[in-house]
Amino acid sequence: MEDNYKNNMVFGVHPVQELIRAQKEIEKVFIQNGVRAPEISEISNYCRANGIPVQYVPMEKMNRLTRKNHQGVIAFICPIEYQPLEKVIQMIFEEGRDPFILMLDRVTDVRNFGAIARTAYAAGVDAIVIPSRGSALINGDAMKTSAGALSAINVCRVDNMKDAMDFLKASGLRIVGFTEKAKQSLWKSDLTGPLCVMMGSEEDGISPAYMSRLDDHLLIPMPGDIDSLNVSVATGIVCFEVVRQRL
Repeated sequence: MEDNYKNNMVFGVHPVQELIRAQKEIEKVFIQNGVRAPEISEISNYCRANGIPVQYVPMEKMNRLTRKNHQGVIAFICPIEYQPLEKVIQMIFEEGRDPFILMLDRVTDVRNFGAIARTAYAAGVDAIVIPSRGSALINGDAMKTSAGALSAINVCRVDNMKDAMDFLKASGLRIVGFTEKAKQSLWKSDLTGPLCVMMGSEEDGISPAYMSRLDDHLLIPMPGDIDSLNVSVATGIVCFEVVRQRL
């Protein structure tokens, strides 16, 4: 997996500081465990103040990413520019349209994320909302799998998913989530109007803390013996049911 990072990797104290000074979109920062230096602390403090995920990792992981002198810090540049969720919602309403938002809870596989972005863009989704921690890195693999969609669709990275859900509700959006434990079928649900669709991780679905905030719990009926789908496949089914109802 480390090889996937290298196309957008910047390492070393001064190069990372230059990224910060240039206000580049930083996806994530790795800091080596045990490294103590004022410059490293400044980088860490900047990241935390600006919602950039920081992960402290062993020296072995840093050395797997690069054999060059990383000085204990590696940053990954985001190939897209994140958009403020509030601005996106305001823009959609000003255009006289009903928002169609896709929210992803802990989708960490970059290829799944890229495939979801491609489907979402094709289905007319206005924005994909992801958490600043616990989400797939937007790297070369994600961009390639999205077939250019990630360069075209709005992606909103939020520090607090609960706050984002509350904001969407206050803005008039209905939030529906998909789980095999639900009783209401996708096919019998009204998905018109201002809408946010939430999809969860393949491991354990939508987090309980978010499930309690949903307006509706829905399921995709599956008469076969398998009771779950790949998240990108499930997202495609849901998105195009929204398209069908809106058309």
